[in-house]
Amino acid sequence: QVQLVESGGGLVQAGGSLRLSCARSGRTFSSYAVGWFRQAPGKERQFAAAITWSGGLTYYADSVKGRFTISRDNGKNTVYLQMNSLKPEYTAVYYCAAQSAITSRGLVEAGAYDYWGQGTQVTVSS
Repeated sequence: QVQLVESGGGLVQAGGSLRLSCARSGRTFSSYAVGWFRQAPGKERQFAAAITWSGGLTYYADSVKGRFTISRDNGKNTVYLQMNSLKPEYTAVYYCAAQSAITSRGLVEAGAYDYWGQGTQVTVSS
């Protein structure tokens, strides 16, 4: 019902910046929130940030506060993740995900989301 396509990943030196984009299509009106997760090889997906679509309320993992900023453009049906002061340990595939309705599981659990993009690779070199 909701399709997500990420873009903007690439290779960046430590301390650099990237802006990721997540374009939404399909039944986007049914989405309650959009989140960004990151997954390193052999690791589970880890919450980075989320935003509620209607109200624009933002939430961040403690590990990225002050470094990442999530935002959305309603007219473009796009969510952005601005990443600054990148560290090598942030190397991962970054996914955006849509949550169709509010849930008691909250916004930080990967299993609480209903739709996922295919991911975009972010590599931070030292």
